[in-house]
Amino acid sequence: MTFLALDVGNTRLKWALYEQPRPGATLLAQGAEFLENIDKLAEGAWADIDQPVSMLGCIVAGDAIKRRVESQIEERWDVAGNYGEGEGDFRPRWVVSGSEEAGLSNGYDHPARLGADRWVAMIGAWHSMHARAASAAGSPAANRPLVVVMVGTAVTVEAIDDKAKFLGGLILPGHGIMLRALESGTAGLHVPTGDVCEFPTNTSDALTSGGTYAIAGAVRRMHHHLHQRTGQLPWVVMTGGAGWKMLPSMGMEVELQDSLIFDGLLEIALRRGLKG
Repeated sequence: MTFLALDVGNTRLKWALYEQPRPGATLLAQGAEFLENIDKLAEGAWADIDQPVSMLGCIVAGDAIKRRVESQIEERWDVAGNYGEGEGDFRPRWVVSGSEEAGLSNGYDHPARLGADRWVAMIGAWHSMHARAASAAGSPAANRPLVVVMVGTAVTVEAIDDKAKFLGGLILPGHGIMLRALESGTAGLHVPTGDVCEFPTNTSDALTSGGTYAIAGAVRRMHHHLHQRTGQLPWVVMTGGAGWKMLPSMGMEVELQDSLIFDGLLEIALRRGLKG
């Protein structure tokens, strides 16, 4: 009686097996594979996992990767004949951004064009932050606006107002893309990663500090806009593989949560009534 959650990004596939499809469920197993290795999942990381009762995933890597992931699911577990309309059957399900999901409304000009990872992470962040605030206070907490930051291959900075509406967000290059762009466009600029410092005195430190402060500045700007819009100080929550590197340079209170996309998938699975 388990639930499989998948987060397929531009570089890696991350998976988590939970006891049930609901927030706070016990995590039974988890792992990650680079996309070039996903064809080994059925006979590798998933080989000893019994068939889950249900599955829900988030994917931004494109249709070709999606087909490869579904092929591994079908190779490892029995999905033949289980493509009915009921929510108790095991089959690949993927979140697609829409105008509303799990209590959040989507203010994107074309809601379906919003990246599914951004949408799911916002749902996870909104519900986890407010549930914890309510629990700490002993009663339902007043809604506060929220800035959600994902630091990965690209960086996204999202704004959610106090009425649970996604107002819009920023997209900027991650550290790796920034460095590669500078190396390709600047003659002789091939230096190792340096340290973040206030007044860099060598090229390595200048590059690392510039990229880090560019991301921090985007977050602070969005925080300022959202504060002005709502009249309330927003929470800021950050996720992504490079999130921990950003924290010392943010200059503001930021909470790091590693599992925002999985938190969002669990919340959506509960709202959709998936079995587990």
